[in-house]
Amino acid sequence: MTFGLTRRAVLIGGLMLAAAMPALAQDKPVLRFSAVFSEQDIRAEMMSQFAEQIAGDFTLEPFYGGNLFKQGTELVALQRGNLEMGNIAPQDISNQIPAWSVLTSAYLFRDAAHLRTFFDSDVGAEFKQMAEDQLGVHILGPTYFGARQVGLRIDKEIKTPADMAGIKLRMPGGDAWQFLGTAIGANPTPMAYAEVYTGLQTGAIDGQDNPLPNVENMKFYEVMDQIVLTSHLVGYDLLVISSEKFNAMTPEQQASVQAAATAAIDFSQQAHLDREAELVAQFEAAGLKIYEPDIAAFRTHAQQMYLDSDLAKDWPEGVVERINAL
Repeated sequence: MTFGLTRRAVLIGGLMLAAAMPALAQDKPVLRFSAVFSEQDIRAEMMSQFAEQIAGDFTLEPFYGGNLFKQGTELVALQRGNLEMGNIAPQDISNQIPAWSVLTSAYLFRDAAHLRTFFDSDVGAEFKQMAEDQLGVHILGPTYFGARQVGLRIDKEIKTPADMAGIKLRMPGGDAWQFLGTAIGANPTPMAYAEVYTGLQTGAIDGQDNPLPNVENMKFYEVMDQIVLTSHLVGYDLLVISSEKFNAMTPEQQASVQAAATAAIDFSQQAHLDREAELVAQFEAAGLKIYEPDIAAFRTHAQQMYLDSDLAKDWPEGVVERINAL
């Protein structure tokens, strides 16, 4: 009899504890985060630091490698309430807000510091408000991942866009990417990323454009002779959170989340800049010629091509001049 009562008490206690567990788990709201970069990416460490800083109020559940949502679908998932946080490409935002396409154009941002200055400025606030009002996402900051540079297999020194004439430069498929290649003076050639190494090796293309870490990862440097530091596109994504989730926080929580995001982004940005500097030295040691062309000539040429194109019809009046002046 005593044994039966004891066992019953244990069972009842266990059921009561199990029933209480969901309530305990809900004490700290869960923020699911989706990104296409891998767990080995510098930005994964960025998110780990962010998670530690907000652990008192929230639990971050990160999903990497596109395992939760595929590339390009994260924004819609946020809008539908199926995701709380994401690392979103600015191109995905420009698909829904055409004015945002200016933020994906060549030579708009001079470097990582200029990118951050923009998002902290009054004109940057206007673009963030567009995303807030029209898409329901709150932008915590831009996550820099490297500037795109031109890598060539041919022995031709590049100083100005005119020197790029006739060069078959592999660019990703899509009108916007092909226009970017034209804007820096090249003959853009669409080719799958996985085929670029062989394309360089066989001469099907004269060059490619990618951030330096990509050049290392894909071993493009083995089939290139030079890297021209054009820095024609500052690569970045956006760390965003659902506006609904952000607005539900207390002002103190909002400030804490923003501070944690800013600190984590600072770390990631510096780590990427350090890695780029290391790779310049590494590639030079491997025998590649590395130099900087006339950046001012490239910027003037590219920006004018964009301003004269249909791509600029949706841009706010004078926005390029305002960003240039920052």
